[in-house]
Amino acid sequence: MGDRLKLVLLGPPGAGKGTQSVVLSRKYNIPHISTGDILREAVKSSQALGIKAKAFMDRGELVPDEIVTGIVIDRLSKKDAKKGFILDGFPRTLKQARSLDESLKNISSGIDIVIYFETSSKVAIERLSGRRVCKKCGFNYHIKNIPPKKDGICDKCGGELFQRPDDKEETVVNRLKIYEAETKPLIDYYVKKGILKKVSGGLSVDNLFKVLSNIFADAKLV
Repeated sequence: MGDRLKLVLLGPPGAGKGTQSVVLSRKYNIPHISTGDILREAVKSSQALGIKAKAFMDRGELVPDEIVTGIVIDRLSKKDAKKGFILDGFPRTLKQARSLDESLKNISSGIDIVIYFETSSKVAIERLSGRRVCKKCGFNYHIKNIPPKKDGICDKCGGELFQRPDDKEETVVNRLKIYEAETKPLIDYYVKKGILKKVSGGLSVDNLFKVLSNIFADAKLV
């Protein structure tokens, strides 16, 4: 691949962006930058930003643009993101997308390609509401797809598994509605820029990786 591979992964919660980001990060040796993880870390460490964000996250609402954008741009300025990055969960609004483009002018040549993961509400709800997270090490499980060997206990560290408030079914439904309403303009924005490609979030991890690899190759990014 070239010296840089700068990706944005879009799609509703539960579309599989996070899982595929991990695979791509390992393959191309570029950081996976998840705004959800960044915000949760801010909440966990009781930073001022985290305290402000927590109320929005617990209700399944989008954290305000000014809070998220500043965190992301700061992260992209780090040394490990110089050769490329995978943005997962950002931008979510047209305002964020424009701010990202403007900010990247100072540290990068811009986004290479945007991948939109299409998936049904049914699949997204099943994936998210079934997710369980270890309180101790943060490893993710799924009650159907990736169950722990012992119910409620982490295989790796023996920690207790729990369901995050924003993964409860009623909150997931609200998250999907908000996502649809707030992020639809993003699709048009990136289509007009000529850098958006759509893929099926319903594919298996391996098959989706093959599809993405072909997209990158066709675009001469790898």
